[in-house]
Amino acid sequence: MGWQRSHGRKFNQLRPLSFVRSFTRFATGSVLAKCGDTQVLCTVSISPGVPRFLEGQGQGWLTAEYRMLPGATPQRHPREWQKLSGRTQEIQRLVGRSLRAALDMKLLGERTITIDADVLQADAGTRTTAINGGFVALGEAIEQLLARGELERSPIVHQIGAVSVGLLENEPFLDLDYPEDVGAEVDLNVVMNEELQLIEVQGTAEHQSFSRQQLNEMLDLAEVGIKEIFDLQKKALISS
Repeated sequence: MGWQRSHGRKFNQLRPLSFVRSFTRFATGSVLAKCGDTQVLCTVSISPGVPRFLEGQGQGWLTAEYRMLPGATPQRHPREWQKLSGRTQEIQRLVGRSLRAALDMKLLGERTITIDADVLQADAGTRTTAINGGFVALGEAIEQLLARGELERSPIVHQIGAVSVGLLENEPFLDLDYPEDVGAEVDLNVVMNEELQLIEVQGTAEHQSFSRQQLNEMLDLAEVGIKEIFDLQKKALISS
């Protein structure tokens, strides 16, 4: 019979995805990214100076922090204070690597951009939603710098999108929700730029191994989803 998706969603169909810009007042860029029932608040702060290893090189830096808020899941998720979980560290490094790929650091100059991704509600896909919303928030922040005359040219040279894909009963499915993520035999997170070049692929055989052909099928499906995500990001960025 095959896996039956909730809400009648097709195997190659994204969950409803939206970006609410200027969601908070004080951040240079601020976006509430909603992907199905997953909601991630992405804010951007920009400060002068760079980490010590980049001082004097005339280029900038981007870093990211990711947190799951206590009420984001059915059972309260404890706050992480002095010691971050391995999962949290891995995700925020992924978000940082992905969004650094959007920038020409020389054009940014000696500034540090911090992307904060705070999960308000989790229904799987929090890391990909953080990347997609983080890119829109980054675009909004750069708009502010250009408008204030602090930059002559935008340092954004690539658009970045991310999506999850999985194998359920040996068939590929796009953009997994929580029951699908739990049930998937294989879970894949894919990050690409607008040229459909790969930034990162995270693939795990949760319950069984997978073939090269299945990997190619999942990557093809990820391309379909990321193209749609790019269109939604562009629409968000041209809206006021």
